Amino acid sequence: MTSPLLITGGTGTLGRLVVARLRVTDCSVRVLSRRSHEPGDGIEFMVGDLATGEGVDAAVHGVGTIVHCAGSTKGDEDKARNLVRAAARAGTQHLVYISVVGAERIPVVSGIDRAMFGYFAAKRAAEEVVTHSGLPWTTLRATQFHDLMFTVVQQLAKLPVIPVPAGVRFQPVEAEEVAARLVELSLGKPSGLVPDIGGPLVYELTELVRSYLRASHRLRVLMPVHLPGKAALAIRAGANLAPEHAVGHRSWEEFLAGRLHEVVSYRHAS
Repeated sequence: MTSPLLITGGTGTLGRLVVARLRVTDCSVRVLSRRSHEPGDGIEFMVGDLATGEGVDAAVHGVGTIVHCAGSTKGDEDKARNLVRAAARAGTQHLVYISVVGAERIPVVSGIDRAMFGYFAAKRAAEEVVTHSGLPWTTLRATQFHDLMFTVVQQLAKLPVIPVPAGVRFQPVEAEEVAARLVELSLGKPSGLVPDIGGPLVYELTELVRSYLRASHRLRVLMPVHLPGKAALAIRAGANLAPEHAVGHRSWEEFLAGRLHEVVSYRHAS
């Protein structure tokens, strides 16, 4: 019997897609979660908390490969450290980590930077923990998910006047495509830092907001604002983009049409 793969963050946007794809390959899957879940269809749930380390040793026991999808805007470094320590004790053979494009290029040096772009610093710190863990590892950096951009523009659209950071661009990618790449990497050999994965097109944030407003039949006033700080300067220079790795296929327009159709269908069904 082959060793199970452990997925951290296995109930999140990306993690659940990774779990589903691994199950198609008939892999035995274990999910680390802070809450208990009923087991189902070859999926074993283990309760644990990466922030404190509680339950992590039990979760990694007997695991050959870990796909680390759990992440947040803070505490990623400590969570990664608790995970790699337990993984090292358990003799884990491969640690796969999902990071973000620009993690190494976006300086977070001030309180303003950290408040707006702390996510990049958190991912970079976790990358360093993985790299120096002594474990065989693979790290994939992805651009922002469609789902995240949808949440951002949806929240902005609630305002009568929308402040839009000037010169900020994104290259949204489909989470399902990132999940497919992570599964491919998890079933392969440790490869270190692999090429980035980005969506097919780069958009000004203004374009993303306007396309959402048109598709959802809203009228709003957009007000450009200039974000201060070195991190914002790096973002305006495209540090969060990977145009040379625009390997994603699903565009923002396709995602948006599908998501808004789902919302409308749900409302009609209700």
